Amino acid sequence: MKSLMSLMFFLVAWPAAANVQARGDDPQALVQSVAEQVLSELRRDKAALQAHPERVNAIVDRYILPHVDFERMSRWVLGKHWRRASPEQRRRFVAEFKKLLIRTYATSLLEYTDQTLTFLPFRGDPASGKVTVRSQVEQPGGFPIPIDYKLHRSKDGRWLIYDILIDGVSLVSNYRASFAREINRRGLDELIETLAEKNRQGGV
Repeated sequence: MKSLMSLMFFLVAWPAAANVQARGDDPQALVQSVAEQVLSELRRDKAALQAHPERVNAIVDRYILPHVDFERMSRWVLGKHWRRASPEQRRRFVAEFKKLLIRTYATSLLEYTDQTLTFLPFRGDPASGKVTVRSQVEQPGGFPIPIDYKLHRSKDGRWLIYDILIDGVSLVSNYRASFAREINRRGLDELIETLAEKNRQGGV
């Protein structure tokens, strides 16, 4: 997989701003509009965030969380193990997986270094409820890294991310393979406790 920082750079580009309608029928226009606003804020506050890294959590809470479907991600990541899990195991896994992603987002935000974001024509029909918003990050002296967002329209009409592909590699599939190995070795409860322990020890 390409650098995790590049992935999180694009996750940061997703948040909703107050003057953008998250229920709009054009998911690409939404992503593009909010990307410009959020990246502008990150550039402006970069020095303050580096001095006070704990403040980055507020950015994650405010801008990213409302637009990621953590439960859908969790179902796909666990696959057959989700179907076998109890309601309590599902609840605990979603909570710890969400914390893991939040910590990763927050840490990567601190590494933001002014890459250029370019959007490509999106794929899919918004009327179907599923689309892929395509973008790429320009790398100085190197080839651009393609980043594709998989979005679906929720029951309340919002567009939500449920997977991200970096250079053709799925974030969900990447976690799914590693989690499946852990579950096969030690069981779902042990995986959840491992995630919980990492989250307790995590920094930003």
